[in-house]
Amino acid sequence: MKNISSEIQASRQAFYDAISPLNLTPLWEVLHALVPPQPNSPCVPALWKYELLEPYLLGSAQLITAEEAVRRVLILENPALRGHSCITQSLYAGLQLILPGEVAPSHRHTQSALRFIVSGSGAYTAVDGERTTMQPGDFIITPSMTWHDHGHDGDEPMVWLDGLDIPMLRFFDAGFAENDTRPSQEVSRPEGASFARYGHNMAPVRAASPYGATSPIFSYPFQHVLRALQKMQRFEPVDAWDGFKLRYTNPLTGGWPMLTMGTFMQLLPKGFAGRPYRQTDGTVFSVVRGAGTAYIESASSQTEFHFEPRDHFVVPSWYTLRLTSTEGCMLFSYSDRPVHEALGIHKEERLIS
Repeated sequence: MKNISSEIQASRQAFYDAISPLNLTPLWEVLHALVPPQPNSPCVPALWKYELLEPYLLGSAQLITAEEAVRRVLILENPALRGHSCITQSLYAGLQLILPGEVAPSHRHTQSALRFIVSGSGAYTAVDGERTTMQPGDFIITPSMTWHDHGHDGDEPMVWLDGLDIPMLRFFDAGFAENDTRPSQEVSRPEGASFARYGHNMAPVRAASPYGATSPIFSYPFQHVLRALQKMQRFEPVDAWDGFKLRYTNPLTGGWPMLTMGTFMQLLPKGFAGRPYRQTDGTVFSVVRGAGTAYIESASSQTEFHFEPRDHFVVPSWYTLRLTSTEGCMLFSYSDRPVHEALGIHKEERLIS
């Protein structure tokens, strides 16, 4: 940049001061930040070790009931965005606890939600009149503006990961919520009805999804995903970056189950030493089984996370990620990729080293 005299600098500053009361700002002073040469996320990588969080999660039940809290959740806040209730600028993440006999009351909202079951069994989610009993590793959808509640008929505490598009809808000023007059909605369809209609590579001839563009299946059992990945491992070559990785799909369209959040499950075989890659969608990971290491890099930082079952970590946009696992592991993840693809802005680079 060429040198600018103090006289020119002073005259420019006087101009900026004069236009400021009119709520004007010179583009040339901020253009480099508005349109950077590459993504420059304010988020940072972060790891939440479940063994450290669990005592506080269980301890929260001594402070407040699920009914009083509406949703008893500890939010996973990005360390660089504390106070904003988000794990990336577009995604929310939290760990929800429900105890046997409790009910998290029925409500609905414009925000779409996913649940990924981390620990325990016997609890259920009800969505617009249909319940699904949840097991570890299951992926559950709460479509936008559907009535939903949670209850627990089992005998042990249950924890799941909540993922929502709250920051996205906050950006659009489009957040609405409504509380039900009942703590639990009336069950009008048998458990498994949605999966029976849409989960076997078939669909009703004249029926559209009851949830609009969101998948008509709101419960994706872990056992089916596990079988698919294990079969891939036996018969297909391992991907040098992802191991064996599948994305969840909407059975009616083949597209994403949700409009704002894409979901994935991957298996890293024993001895996996992945190659590095980076992508524009920031991603939240939940460790299902096994252990491994995530090496995360940007132009100015290097981070190394050693993860174990039930740990969670986030990789911000355009940070380089490399995954390794000596014993093998499984990872669930979600990101805002569907929005990137809809806008035509998604980019991924698979690096050699």
